[in-house]
Amino acid sequence: MAAEGRTRGGGLSEGTGAAADRRGLSEGAGAIAERCDLTIPGPGSTTARALVSSGLRRMLAELPGIAAGPALRGGHAGVLRALREALVSAPGAVWSALRRPTVGTLIRCLRAGPRADWLVELDATLAVELAVAGALTRVVVVQAPPRVVCVGLRRSFSLTPGVLRCVAGEVVHRDAARRETVLVAGRAVAGVPSHVEIAGGLLLTLVDNNPLAQLEAHPDKQGNAIDLGGQAIGRWLAALREARAIVVGELPALADEIEVVLQQVVPVGYDEMRHLSASYQEAIGTVYMSLHPQPLTLAEALIHEFSHNKLHALLEQGPLLENAWAPLFASPVRPDPRPLHGVLLAVHAFLPVARMYESLVVGRPELQRRFSEVVAGNREAAATLRAHARPTALGAPLLAEIDRWDRHYEGV
Repeated sequence: MAAEGRTRGGGLSEGTGAAADRRGLSEGAGAIAERCDLTIPGPGSTTARALVSSGLRRMLAELPGIAAGPALRGGHAGVLRALREALVSAPGAVWSALRRPTVGTLIRCLRAGPRADWLVELDATLAVELAVAGALTRVVVVQAPPRVVCVGLRRSFSLTPGVLRCVAGEVVHRDAARRETVLVAGRAVAGVPSHVEIAGGLLLTLVDNNPLAQLEAHPDKQGNAIDLGGQAIGRWLAALREARAIVVGELPALADEIEVVLQQVVPVGYDEMRHLSASYQEAIGTVYMSLHPQPLTLAEALIHEFSHNKLHALLEQGPLLENAWAPLFASPVRPDPRPLHGVLLAVHAFLPVARMYESLVVGRPELQRRFSEVVAGNREAAATLRAHARPTALGAPLLAEIDRWDRHYEGV
């Protein structure tokens, strides 16, 4: 949804990068792009995992370059020091914390420039996640934001101005009057529930900290505020589990990738007549979905928005098209003209949807019409890309893969 990201800043230390490489957490962007399953994975594919790992290393390298004003410099330095130490003593906790959408989204948003409020929330969220993972060997004190969402605990904490004191297994809030409130002490946890598990590690989130969630690119939507649409949480969970089960049954390799990449679904309303969903390039790991009574519609949306997340993870490596943003072209799935970036997003997301219907239609001929519609839209988008796109070295293998799948569906 947002513009392609820019890399800035260096690693936490020279040794950090070397250690990460030894743990297999990096792979060259070219090697990833050449895998030929960026659209529809094959059995045992590790492409999504490689993309996520490469993105984590980029974020880790960027953290020291985030500008911190005088009031925040000490807390930010303390978090960076804690990360360096935890990379030695508990590296898994560091990578898990960086993988949280509540952390990664803020880091990517800060690429656009300094924002004190976002940095306060980022440092506090990192400190709390590391504390509850038992990875802080020394006390870290950071400024308290109005709210911290801890995915590790599936809790949200609303805070007054003050500071957070974090150490392994303990988080204490001290307000402006120096009154202390224990938020986390071992298994004793305050706050309110923030997430409920759907299945396979995928969570329904009740609190979203994406600062861009109200920015909207689709002409038929007005932002992505959390909204259960008057439906019980149990109905959301049952519907999303049924949709996920369809994906597992028809596209098991893609379902495996979903478990690697996606962490949370943000509910954005209920509508029996249409379904709306969204993703943000900054919010890798998060999808925004409305509830719909048809399980196949939700399965389509889950595949579609996951695919956007996967492409966004590839965009962390660099641009895919030299002419991504101008001029505009007709879109097979949107009423408004789109840049080639949007056309690429559409066909990349709908090719695995076509693959799902290709599997389903064998025993359910009534799905042939929808299958043909999806294939026709993909064919139009692929033709637009062939005629007008100027791919980069990173994007060329992806466009070649899209062409191969387009040829696969000739005659449908």
